[in-house]
Amino acid sequence: MTNFLRRSLLACAVAAALPAAVSVNAYAADKADAGHWPARPIRLVVSYPAGGVSDVVARALGEKLTAALGQSVVVDNKAGAGGAIGLDLVAKSTPDGYTLGFSSISPLTLSPHLGKPLFDAHKDITPVVSVMYSPVLLLGTTRSTAKNFPELIAQAKAHPGDVRWATAGLASLGHIMLEQIADQSKSQITHVPYKGGGQQLNDGLSAQFEVLSTNAGPAVLQHIKAGKFKALAVGAPSRLDSLPNVPTLAELGYKSANMNSVFGIFAPAGVPAPVLARINAEVNKALAMPDVRQRLEATDNVPTGGKAADFAKQIEAESRANAKIIKAAHIELN
Repeated sequence: MTNFLRRSLLACAVAAALPAAVSVNAYAADKADAGHWPARPIRLVVSYPAGGVSDVVARALGEKLTAALGQSVVVDNKAGAGGAIGLDLVAKSTPDGYTLGFSSISPLTLSPHLGKPLFDAHKDITPVVSVMYSPVLLLGTTRSTAKNFPELIAQAKAHPGDVRWATAGLASLGHIMLEQIADQSKSQITHVPYKGGGQQLNDGLSAQFEVLSTNAGPAVLQHIKAGKFKALAVGAPSRLDSLPNVPTLAELGYKSANMNSVFGIFAPAGVPAPVLARINAEVNKALAMPDVRQRLEATDNVPTGGKAADFAKQIEAESRANAKIIKAAHIELN
């Protein structure tokens, strides 16, 4: 064998080995990074404005995670598009475990069926852990003269478009509930979309519309007890202990609209599995703490937790169910 041929074969062998070496080194680096996570503060993107129930819960979890992880968990509110703006930011973040999202599952189970989504719900986002489910209250403001839900529907049918219903945003759960109720009752209700619950609640207190749908929370229940809102109905498996005289939408004949919000922690696709497992474990520990459970249950929000795989299955099942509902009710985003 000539020296030239020997050198050529050696060069080819080295070149062939390089991709494998790079792959092994990259894998080792990923494992090392995962082992040292977290090494700096973590950003928790909340898909709704400050002041709403999701923001309150996210900040409570952030405090517990800060103590458990030894790094600050900083809440960053990014509202809009029914929660999709915040999750889109998470989906496009570097998958290193330092940007997480706290959101309802609506951007994953509703938005994909209502037009062109901002991100691919199956490929770009990883469900990490379910945090809670929250009943959806239908409230009349002081502008509304309806004493109960049937009266509200009667007014909407008698005066098409005059009843204005505020929700947390386009493609939000409240929006879908509104469309289902309007379709089933053959009434015309004007949708007033917000970028989350905080401003929506404030405008409801100043009676800028007739009705709103919002998640249960401390401020909401206080306003109901003070007579600033009338609780007309609730989306929940059963009546709430705090509002025993308020019927569920299922009781009122609107079974398909009887929904509640599910919230959880999400990460961009590609975060190392050990990091995801650590986040899941620490959130489950936090949700098991008596003070956290008491804070949630006192406002009729139910802590959940559990495995990431089960959360992903729940999201997929609800997405399939919503697709059928949206198609049957001819719901579209204009």
